[in-house]
Amino acid sequence: MKKTNTERFDETLEVSLVRGDILYRLQRKVGLIPADGLGVVRRAVFWSLFAWLPIAIWGWYTGRALSPAVVQEPLLGHFGVHVRFLVAVPLFILAEATAHELTTKLLPYFVQSGIVPEAEVPRFREALGGIVKLRGATRPWIAILALVVAVLTVSDVIQQSHEIIWAIGGDVAVFRPGFGALWFLYVGRLIYLTLLFSWLWRIVLMLLLFHRIAKLDLVIVPTHPDRAGGLGFLERFPKAFAPVVLAAGAVFASRMAHDVFYHGVSVQSLRLPMIAFVVTAVALFLSPLLVFAGPLVKAKKQALLDYGALVSRHGRLVSERWIAGIDVKDDAILNAPELGPVADTVSLYEAVKAMRTLPLGKASVVPILLAAVAPMIVVLAIQMPVKDILKMLMKALI
Repeated sequence: MKKTNTERFDETLEVSLVRGDILYRLQRKVGLIPADGLGVVRRAVFWSLFAWLPIAIWGWYTGRALSPAVVQEPLLGHFGVHVRFLVAVPLFILAEATAHELTTKLLPYFVQSGIVPEAEVPRFREALGGIVKLRGATRPWIAILALVVAVLTVSDVIQQSHEIIWAIGGDVAVFRPGFGALWFLYVGRLIYLTLLFSWLWRIVLMLLLFHRIAKLDLVIVPTHPDRAGGLGFLERFPKAFAPVVLAAGAVFASRMAHDVFYHGVSVQSLRLPMIAFVVTAVALFLSPLLVFAGPLVKAKKQALLDYGALVSRHGRLVSERWIAGIDVKDDAILNAPELGPVADTVSLYEAVKAMRTLPLGKASVVPILLAAVAPMIVVLAIQMPVKDILKMLMKALI
């Protein structure tokens, strides 16, 4: 007996975006990740405190945490330091749980739903296997580490870093970094940047995987009620990246908030950078879904011709029988229960016309957009009423 798509469901298709890479294996080896899970909570707490607590303790011990009498801009006022380690680092790690759950549940649905036909399953497995191999490869992570080191050691980065004024000597013209500055620059930021770039690498992995899947002979159903040819389930993937966008946006916004509080910068002058961040974040984290535009456009164009011919033939036969009074011998199409009356055949064609050429909708765009905009609203609210902020954002984004 031939198996159905549901019966063909195979757990080996449950590929995780995060489980199995070098970071995962190293943390598993030292006991941060348990054998039966991801350990995101314990890791979020550990790496957050490991990055932030030594800085906070040193700042408090030296009197540089709160007192403007010791330094003009104390540690507490440098929001970016705290947001990086107490907000962004935990969010980066907690996002792994969502990404793992979504990829392991939704990737098999390509086969389970019939979008990938049985004949293409071997190539689908090959695509998954290639991504698993890339995910666990060493060279990409060497490149990530090299990029992190380059950012940390770029020329004059220490002297030009305004964020460590609280940790240098009394005479700001003479650079004498304290323990807090060194920990922030070379330990805390190392953790933050490694996690940030690891998520950018995962975006690349998703982009490569979806590109390979899009090249398969997919069975796209133009009349599917999701209005995306059956690919509407892909809208759920960007949710995995919403915490990552929120984390990056929080760090970006925290630096601007510091400038507003301590340097008299007007929030009005920050509108363009804010808009640029929101647009970039939305485009970047939705980009993996764009690769399906080709198959969807091709399927829609052909379906408009096919269903247009079907509706024309059906309508012509109805006209011959009921308007012209001609005895229609070839009436199989008129009696087909799956087509129904004229109104039903027209609705089929309308469904094809309404088909989207991108598997994007509110479920995919809204989480990323809200995650990118939320930190910007907090900064704008320092000097502007929330009502005016919302009007300005709507005007800029619509």
